[in-house]
Amino acid sequence: LDLASNAVSGLEALIRWNHPDRGQIQPLDFIPLAEESGLIGAVGDWALRRACNEAMSWPGALRVAVNLSPAQFRKSTLSDNIVAALNASGLPPRRLELEITEAVLLRDTDSTLAILHQLRAMGVRISMDDFGTGYSSLSYLRMFPFDKIKIDKSFIRDLARGSESTAIVRSVLSLGRSLKMTT
Repeated sequence: LDLASNAVSGLEALIRWNHPDRGQIQPLDFIPLAEESGLIGAVGDWALRRACNEAMSWPGALRVAVNLSPAQFRKSTLSDNIVAALNASGLPPRRLELEITEAVLLRDTDSTLAILHQLRAMGVRISMDDFGTGYSSLSYLRMFPFDKIKIDKSFIRDLARGSESTAIVRSVLSLGRSLKMTT
């Protein structure tokens, strides 16, 4: 939601597993298994293709945000898979926003940054998800010019209490404005 215009600007694709016996299974219960077993590439590619296809049916220029797993960055085909999903769906790159966590930048930083810059050059937007819960958030903002910073929900949830979270959120908002990054 764009607070200035009160208009919806995009939606986030969230994956859930609807198991026939166990019902809806949350990502925290199956994504780590997909990463460990090596299936995250196939799951991530399916989710990306599905999200791009769905976004094409939305009105206007709404963006779709898709989370990427750190394990997906270890595959040399990540950029090719993103290009293929965009081409197959017809979704313009500017309408795709890829969300990464700080964990993506912990390994093979040079390779990861090269992929992020390549995607950005295509017009894809890159967001830092769960900002503030990782290891060295500020250094990552210096390494790569993210389009968006998504403040972790643990800080947002405590805003009504007027706690330390309020000071942290205000600081991140100010930082985002200074760096010309949406928050």
